[in-house]
Amino acid sequence: MLSLGLSGGIAAGKSLLSHRFRQLGAVVIDADQLAREAVAPGTAGLAAVVHHFGAGVLLADGSLNRPALGARVFADTDTDELAVLNGIVHPLVRAAAEMLKHDAGPGTVVVQDIPLLVETGQSANFHLVVVVSAPAEVRLERMVQRRGMSTEDALARMAAQANDTQREAAADIVLVNAGDPAEVLARLDVLWHERLLPFAANLAAGVPARHDHPAALVDADPCWPAQAARIMARLAAAAGDQAIGIDHIGSTAVPGLAAKDVLDLQIRVQDLAAADALAGSLADVGFPALDGPWWDTGHDFAGGRAGEQWEKRFHVSADPGRRVNLHVRVDGSPGALFSVAFRDWLRAEPVARSRYEVFKWELAAKHAADESGRAYAEAKEPWFAAANRELAAWVERTGR
Repeated sequence: MLSLGLSGGIAAGKSLLSHRFRQLGAVVIDADQLAREAVAPGTAGLAAVVHHFGAGVLLADGSLNRPALGARVFADTDTDELAVLNGIVHPLVRAAAEMLKHDAGPGTVVVQDIPLLVETGQSANFHLVVVVSAPAEVRLERMVQRRGMSTEDALARMAAQANDTQREAAADIVLVNAGDPAEVLARLDVLWHERLLPFAANLAAGVPARHDHPAALVDADPCWPAQAARIMARLAAAAGDQAIGIDHIGSTAVPGLAAKDVLDLQIRVQDLAAADALAGSLADVGFPALDGPWWDTGHDFAGGRAGEQWEKRFHVSADPGRRVNLHVRVDGSPGALFSVAFRDWLRAEPVARSRYEVFKWELAAKHAADESGRAYAEAKEPWFAAANRELAAWVERTGR
């Protein structure tokens, strides 16, 4: 099952996208609907709301007076009444959503429409987060003209939510809905067929996404660290206390360095038994293991001998839209130490970084016809071996 979180500011277009997701075949879980059910007459949720806010938030028939409650929590300036309400409703909504997700079968795409996904810190709970976005002035116009809200009320609702920068920082995918709705729906259709359905199929089969093409370098992307951070948060949630640390390593972790558009991440664990125990959890969040064992080529670094091979577990992303290599290594092992030290050396030493970049461009051109990319990777090893003495001296000098 592929789990998506769908969010966006009020009047950005979540309902429009939710409807299309249903048409395409997704199971859509509407957090607003679950929230309404959580405070229906006779529920423990409604009793908790009345206990805190008083009987004045009830209608004559005993149901919740939503406008009265909304006016109270969004007009609040002295006490955080909205946080109190969220503290009552959100746990109930999450529990109900988990029950619905549990019933979804393999290969299913489950979309959870959650207006306050970012505000409630749920981003790491999903394989991907999709945010629908629209300029603030467009959203304000929609609320006033289509929903009949006053400008003051609309602005208060917008101010109570995360801003666009915060939402988009949590998003793996941003769909802009600023004009003709057909445009954003067309982009969603492409996303569904080219990325989401293949991702769901890979998860069901327990296989990584296929990327058979030559090693292609691109200029450094300033978004790489943020992308890595989002994925590392999911890995941390999946690994729990089995992970001693999680690192963004490799060329995409070095600002300004050209690289293949592939994120390399590392989980450090106590031993290889712990690495093996994590395999199922990592596969569930989108990182199936490649059949191993796998080794890093050894280097004269951190006590290793030239030519020594260091064992690890190797996982690759099942997401065809975001290539990720995940290395699970024993904490303190030569391989784990080398990967972090090499990254930090390139970050700190512009001359070494420049030499490495020139070398990589030359190799990429030389092996442009190799569909697997293996020749490019193997050809880098002599450069690493030659650079080890300089790297080891830098580590000794800096204490890194």
